[in-house]
Amino acid sequence: MQHEPASHDNMPHNHMQHGEHEGHDKHAGHNPDMFKQKFWLSLLLAIPTLIFSHTVQGWFGLDWMFTGSEYIPAVFGIIIFFYGGLVFLKSAKAELADRQPGMMTLISMAITVAFGYSLASTFKLVSGTDFWWELATLVTIMLLGHWLEMASVMNAQGALNELAKLLPDEAELVGGKKVPVADLKVGNMVLVRPGSQIPVDGEVVKGESDVNESMLTGESKPVKKTTKDDVIGGTINGSGSLIVRVTKTSDQTALAGIMKLVAEAQSSKSKTQILADKAAFYLTFVALGAALITWIAWALAGQSAGFILERIVTVLVIACPHALGLAIPLVTAISTTLAAKNGLLIRQRPALEAARNVDVILFDKTGTLTKGEQGVVDIVADGDKKELLALAAAVENESEHPIARAIINSAKEQKLRVPQATSFGSLAGRGAKAQVSGKTVYVGGPRLIEELQAAVPEVIKQVEAQASKEGKTVVYVIQGKTVRCAIMLADVIRDESKEAVATLLSMGKRVAMLTGDSKGVAAWVAKELGIKEYFAEVLPEHKAETVKKLQADGSRVAMVGDGVNDAPALTQANIGIAIGAGTDVAIESAGIVLASSDPRGVAKIVKLSKATYRKMQQNLAWATGYNALAIPLAAGVTAAFGFVLSPAFGAMLMSISTIVVAVNAQFLRKLQLSKEEN
Repeated sequence: MQHEPASHDNMPHNHMQHGEHEGHDKHAGHNPDMFKQKFWLSLLLAIPTLIFSHTVQGWFGLDWMFTGSEYIPAVFGIIIFFYGGLVFLKSAKAELADRQPGMMTLISMAITVAFGYSLASTFKLVSGTDFWWELATLVTIMLLGHWLEMASVMNAQGALNELAKLLPDEAELVGGKKVPVADLKVGNMVLVRPGSQIPVDGEVVKGESDVNESMLTGESKPVKKTTKDDVIGGTINGSGSLIVRVTKTSDQTALAGIMKLVAEAQSSKSKTQILADKAAFYLTFVALGAALITWIAWALAGQSAGFILERIVTVLVIACPHALGLAIPLVTAISTTLAAKNGLLIRQRPALEAARNVDVILFDKTGTLTKGEQGVVDIVADGDKKELLALAAAVENESEHPIARAIINSAKEQKLRVPQATSFGSLAGRGAKAQVSGKTVYVGGPRLIEELQAAVPEVIKQVEAQASKEGKTVVYVIQGKTVRCAIMLADVIRDESKEAVATLLSMGKRVAMLTGDSKGVAAWVAKELGIKEYFAEVLPEHKAETVKKLQADGSRVAMVGDGVNDAPALTQANIGIAIGAGTDVAIESAGIVLASSDPRGVAKIVKLSKATYRKMQQNLAWATGYNALAIPLAAGVTAAFGFVLSPAFGAMLMSISTIVVAVNAQFLRKLQLSKEEN
């Protein structure tokens, strides 16, 4: 189906915000080691608290009491409250200062109520049994839960750590002197030995080697680098030595830009995250309301103050929106890491979340599905094609014309033996000639055929008209008054483009293409790639109109372009994807940037989006379902059947729910983006 063109004319590592509200990060200044240390010491202090508790000894029929032993649980309980519980109290204070009560507020209320009642009970200010052993186990289990949570979060943020490790500590200057990478300046000459990491962004001034850029672009095939080629800091040199002139340092490097992008993606919020945040916020008030109702209901039922207090503490603990607060951010961190490893740089989280629902993938042809450079796409010959291509390369060997370079590059790619040419001469506006093996060989266009009155074999005549219709440039090799072959050149289609289109079609997506080229060129590329819908002769300023046309029926459009003249279209589309951007991450109009030029990355985005959203939904279902069931149990609705939850067991259930969410999120790591979706 053909369409006419539109008719209208420094790298800070921000700690990940998981489950916090806009004003406050509930884990600011926290780290796994802090919780780990507090947990083990609190556990050690909890042992004598449990051993000398009247309640615990009564369970086992023990009587290990001696004079003053009744104060042992109080002494250790007070130490645990201030040593282990202070971190929760400080965080609760910050939440209340921001008028955003949340998980830390609930935990703090629970341990403070238990502490106050136990202290009053110990000094006989109120009648009833103290809660020292419950307080000790409650604080200890909460510390364990937070330790495991923080460890999961830090592990999920591995993308930044892995990127930071790509740079070596030192660089070797030409001359042998080694200096810290941080001391390098623009213009310095750096020696990069075989197999070593390239320390900084620069330009090759001497040497030739294959460089592994997979850690930044996701492309596994090494990239050949020679004089005047750019290299990226953090990539790995192959078997050759390179001398590189430093062009960028510090936060100007590609790696620094990517790290900043990853950090921003991890801290940004999708619509699902915002929804989860609101749910966690309101759950705090639900918990407070449930605790109040529990108090009133059991007081009216005539229960003791100790029983009522235990129910209230259990409700406050078990209702903590811990799992809900972790459900989305942990998935976000892992998906960002997975994306970065595959060369998918997420600038806007909502773009990744929306990718699963796109209906149309609109590719800009040049530089996206094609390489954006002339190359040999076909040869029609009256003889051996490879031999005649080598003959043309010999004649064009000294020319710098783009068509000549395309012919030479094609011969090199096929590893052809190019014969030596002499007496090279340029024929202005017509082509070139040279002596090869004692014979004069001409390479040029149709005017050269007319001038030489060369005979054109029938097999070559048959393809001329079709090549012209498809917008291909035709160059002829003439020898002895006879046209020996016709070499067709065009914007070369990327090897990966056909698979990229086929994969997207298999996912049920519409694939369309737009180009400023003629209808003939567009039709040829579309036919080669299996694209049925294309827009030809579209001026850059009208590309956004094409996107609007596709959106008119309610379709959600993902626009894929190279970011050069596609900014309005990328912005107009529901999702803007910049491809072939290399390590230029400063493309403001794109929500997602593909570091490599491989269009198959678009299918990876869709697949990752679906898998990420699926994990988010699973975690949200678990977290909300847990709270819906746990709060009534904590309030004591099953007390008539002889079953009540203790505060410690409630804390354990809350921690287990958090662990379930964390483990489920980790399964996202197993996603293979390069394989087709089942």
